[in-house]
Amino acid sequence: MNTYDKILAAALKVLEEEGGAQFSTRAVTTIAQVTAPTLYHHFGNADGLLSAAIVEAFKQLFESKIAAVESTIPEMALRQGWDDYVRFAAARPRIYAAMMGRLLEGAHIEAAEHSHQVLVQNIQRVDAEGKLAVSAQAAADLVWASANTASWLYVTAQIRKTPPPQPDVVDLIRESVMQIILIQRANADSK
Repeated sequence: MNTYDKILAAALKVLEEEGGAQFSTRAVTTIAQVTAPTLYHHFGNADGLLSAAIVEAFKQLFESKIAAVESTIPEMALRQGWDDYVRFAAARPRIYAAMMGRLLEGAHIEAAEHSHQVLVQNIQRVDAEGKLAVSAQAAADLVWASANTASWLYVTAQIRKTPPPQPDVVDLIRESVMQIILIQRANADSK
């Protein structure tokens, strides 16, 4: 592993263990076993390093979604994409929080846009089959909002000092939005 990648991996480790608020270049240099000038040579400053780590985290999220075996059934693929997104946040809540924080600050992150495009494509596949009960834009917004809501339950569990949400709660969030956006079989049969 080259020096740049060692520093980036160390930054992700610090983000994962400490979160964005406690992120420090000192912790990164200790883990990566490099000097501060080496870190600054590669990343410019602490914010440059944090930005690079967050971009890498988004790439990892996007790559995990692409690598996942996706169903050929559009509705199932939509659920799988939702589950993959939430699973990432559940496994890495501090990194997820830092990622969302960067987006809220207005950062342009290509992998984040690609991830959203995958959602839109899955929605369009469902729409092409005539199975959306709402507009494609409304469906994308609702799925995006519900996945982020479920993800924040994992982030805030640490703050609230409670266990992570039960799987049935997460499933209920997903299925509630699916009932809103998808034409239900009974409704489809009566038309």
